[in-house]
This record gives sequence, C-alpha cells and structure tokens, in this order.
Amino acid sequence: MLYNERKSKRSKAVKKAVKSLIIVAVLVMVYFGFLHLKIQESKHQDIPEGADYLIILGARVKGSVPSLSLQYRIDKASEYLLANKQTVAIVSGGKGPGEDISEAQAMQRGLIEKGIEGTRIIMEDKSTTTYENIVFSKEFIPDQASPGVIVSNDFHIYRAVAIATKEGLNIKGIPAKTPKVSVPKSYFREYLAITKYYLTELIRS
Repeated sequence: MLYNERKSKRSKAVKKAVKSLIIVAVLVMVYFGFLHLKIQESKHQDIPEGADYLIILGARVKGSVPSLSLQYRIDKASEYLLANKQTVAIVSGGKGPGEDISEAQAMQRGLIEKGIEGTRIIMEDKSTTTYENIVFSKEFIPDQASPGVIVSNDFHIYRAVAIATKEGLNIKGIPAKTPKVSVPKSYFREYLAITKYYLTELIRS
C-alpha cells in the first residue's frame, strides 16, 4: 500500500514537471516568435535618400579578409554610397581575436575597392560591441545632421536601430543579407542579445 502511494506521488510529480516544462517551452516559443516578428518588420523601413551619414557596423574579419557577413554589409553600404554622393560613411569596428586588422579598416578597404572615395570614409576602430559601435560613431556625427542610415545584416537591424534611437540618433536601418549557413545561429544569438538589451534597459529605467 505504502509503495503504491509513493509511486502515485512520483507519477504526479513527474506529470506536474512535464506540464511545467511544456508551458515554459510554449512561452519561450511565443516570445521568440515575437522577437522574430520585430526583426522581420525592421527589414522594411523607409530609407531616406541623401542622408548626411551612414554607419556600417563591424563583423568578423578572418585575418585581413572580411567574413561573408561583413562583405554583405560592405556591398549594401556601397550601393547606397554610390547612389548618394554626399553621404559620409562611418565604418565602425575594432580589432578582435584572429583579426590582423580592425573591422573598420577592412570595411574601409572594401568600400574603396567598390569605388567610394577615401575622403568620404571616417574610421571608428575602437568598438567591440553594437552599443559601442553606435556610441563611438555618434562622436563623429554633427548635432545638426539630417536623418542617417545604419547598415548591418538583416537579423541585426532591429536591435541596432533601437540602440541608436535610444542614443538620440534619427536613423533608419538598411538590411544586408545574412549568409544562409549562418541564419539559424545568427538569429538565435540575436534573440538572446535582444533579451539582454531589454533587461538592461529595464534595469536602467
């Protein structure tokens, strides 16, 4: 009798734990779905023509060669810069592990190869995070500047624009492609990064 009672209690405890795990899993999926929707919405912004400045956010450099993610950012930024001759580019990214040159220098080289004059490129080569990218780049932007644009891979635009807006910049995001092989990892990491951003802002407020 005692054995049956213990077995029944264990069974109920297991069922309760499984039910709790299912609820948590559903809530996480709903939350990640919400974040994914925000990321997708951020891809479709009205991009102003003739912006005074364009910020390109850094990504990994393999030795001195831009990763595919970074190359896509360079390509997208150059398209805008070639069509808007008065726009100044701010290339933002420091030098990390395994990088022979800074991300900013890699972007500068890439833009020049695309036909962008070096005199139109400002280098910010100290930042190591998205927040630093924006805060350090902001130092090069005049207070009276017109609305600007920011270039990154599509999964990154929502958080980048949110941070820039919080820092007082009037800015729109231009999404570059994300390499297909990197999509699952990039999006999952971005869900976590956005969550961290939300929590940081909640603590600050």
